[in-house]
Amino acid sequence: MTKEGIRKALSERQKRVEDPRGFVPAAVLLPLFEKGGDYHLVFTKRTETVNYHKGQFSFPGGRTHPEDKSLLDTALRETWEEIGLPPKDADVLGELDDIATYTTGFIISPFVAMIPFPHTFIANPAEVDEIIEVPLPILRDKKNFAQEMLEVDGRPIMQYFYHYRDHVIYGATARIVKHFLEVVGPAGSVGKTG
Repeated sequence: MTKEGIRKALSERQKRVEDPRGFVPAAVLLPLFEKGGDYHLVFTKRTETVNYHKGQFSFPGGRTHPEDKSLLDTALRETWEEIGLPPKDADVLGELDDIATYTTGFIISPFVAMIPFPHTFIANPAEVDEIIEVPLPILRDKKNFAQEMLEVDGRPIMQYFYHYRDHVIYGATARIVKHFLEVVGPAGSVGKTG
């Protein structure tokens, strides 16, 4: 699938918006780039010193600040702060559905953006332990995926897990990945560029 094909897939759907009452608004960016004929997503491993989701893999992002004009501004600002990607280098292709984090009380608005490759990322040591680039075919491969029904605050929630090398991507980030892969098309159409 081409970049424009991804943009079209994202634009031709109605975004599901969560009821924000009782939740803190937040936004993340799914940085996507092409390398060697495959698309890759950029993830960050959070430090053990951040307030939420310590040591977990996530997309760059965070809660809104008063100076942010929109949730997209939040995603772009946080991405700049966490991995050194200037907002001008993010070609925003569209949005995914809101994701609620019931244990920490956020509603996350995910934005998908193509970014230049190669790019030198600069991890903010206060927030980011590691930056990884995961090829989409790895995320599409069923042997790297697992799911399990768990009870979270008394409600059953399906949890997803993506395995890459010795890393496990789970929680809200895995739900965002799964949704992204569903929106952009069947296994044969995304992952490979062109």
